[in-house]
Amino acid sequence: MSGSNVWTRSRARMRLFPELLAQCSAEAAAYGKCVSTTTIGKQELTKNMCAKEFEALKSCFESAAKKAVK
Repeated sequence: MSGSNVWTRSRARMRLFPELLAQCSAEAAAYGKCVSTTTIGKQELTKNMCAKEFEALKSCFESAAKKAVK
């Protein structure tokens, strides 16, 4: 496996990120809101605190990425 191919693929995926984020803006906003509301003051974000929102965002990214590859 050539090192340059790894970087080329990584760059190509990173270039898609803004487009994928735009397609998943509602899910990203919901996740961000969950994180910000659960970490008010000195409260720390703990594992699975926003799991439902994260899974929705992850699912949206995966779906959008599959469409972008076609």
